[in-house]
Amino acid sequence: MKKKTIIFLLIGISLLSGIFYFYFETYYGKTDRMREGLFEVREGEGVWMIANNLEKEDLIAGKTFFFLYLKFHNKKIYPGKYHLSGQMAIPEIALRLTKKEEIIPEEVVLTFPEGWNLEKISQRIQKSGLKNSADFSVLAQNPAYFKEKYGYAFLSELPQEATLEGFLFPDTYFFAPDSGSEEIIKKMLDNFDQKVDESARKEIIRQKKSLYEVITLASILEMEVKTKEDWELVSGIFWNRIKIGQPLQSCATLAYVLGVNKKQYTWEDTQTVSPYNTYLNQGWPPGPIGNPGSATLKAAIFPKDSDFNYFLNDPQTGRTIFSRTLEEHNQNKTKYGL
Repeated sequence: MKKKTIIFLLIGISLLSGIFYFYFETYYGKTDRMREGLFEVREGEGVWMIANNLEKEDLIAGKTFFFLYLKFHNKKIYPGKYHLSGQMAIPEIALRLTKKEEIIPEEVVLTFPEGWNLEKISQRIQKSGLKNSADFSVLAQNPAYFKEKYGYAFLSELPQEATLEGFLFPDTYFFAPDSGSEEIIKKMLDNFDQKVDESARKEIIRQKKSLYEVITLASILEMEVKTKEDWELVSGIFWNRIKIGQPLQSCATLAYVLGVNKKQYTWEDTQTVSPYNTYLNQGWPPGPIGNPGSATLKAAIFPKDSDFNYFLNDPQTGRTIFSRTLEEHNQNKTKYGL
């Protein structure tokens, strides 16, 4: 009799342990394998479908427990996106899904193409619906603020009159609707810091060049020519012109000064007084004329040597035509109607 009692007792303990384990696993979650991330409740989904989706996405272990909990407490779930974790117990998940304030606002997606200048970026931001970005242009004029607050080493070399032109890295960004200008700019500067990494900066130093010069050239390359090979060749031409003291004579800088792109600039255009006019002034312009991407930055760091000293773009095809001498260049201008 005593032996049977012990057996029944052991069976009872095993059953209770199994029930407790099942309850704990389903109610509180399997913390060793459950994920963390966004979960979306779509318009029109019922509690059972939501419970099923939670289980499918490995956020809860037992959809039945979740379903019964919601039904028992008579809670209303709101459609939207929520941040959930498998570490959360079913009551925690249920509570989050029944609070409107837990809904993550839809993100604003903004794409800034390579070469866009500060003015264009600002215009895109103002039209985007981001509520707290009215002071973007003003804040982007103050690189010292971001250097001091966030310690961006790449902003250390800038001349006093510099802005963040050239450092607002072109990319696709995701912002919360209430993002402010500082948050927007910081995200773009963080991206620059990641893309123009330590190895690139060391190579620039090794070549006895400055990061600001490289960014300035890359911003010009973005607007001058359009292929990797042409970027590298034109980079070599411009570095050589700097070396021999020849004006850059970049049409891209004229476009920046005049605010308009032309097939052919007039002699009067080239006489426009501006420190950015590289027809009138030797050396680099005071700073970048836009915000370059990775490819042109690489071309600015690693130019291609050649015998060419002149180039033009075929207005019909966009192809870049290179020349070794001014005479050859003038012949090409006549040939291509420039």
